[in-house]
Amino acid sequence: MEFINNKNGHGGFITLNKEADEVGRLTYTIFPDENKLIISFVLVHPKFEGRGMGKYLVEDAIKFARENNWKVYPHCSYARSVMKRMNDLEDILLES
Repeated sequence: MEFINNKNGHGGFITLNKEADEVGRLTYTIFPDENKLIISFVLVHPKFEGRGMGKYLVEDAIKFARENNWKVYPHCSYARSVMKRMNDLEDILLES
């Protein structure tokens, strides 16, 4: 499995690939003046569903945010649900 962060200006997407197949992707927007990363959307392709791949994408976005000292706002309901079940996010999670 390989994560690829396709950054483009103040946004981008993280893909999770297994060999030549894209497993899924997470899209985000960065607000550098506010030190914030917003997770907009998480998608896992049907043949990879039910294996925790969406959670892996969210975890990689959290890692990326921590490396850059950003807080994370999970606009995506799936990402919000995953993050609420995770421990040790008090330093990074922005809730609405």
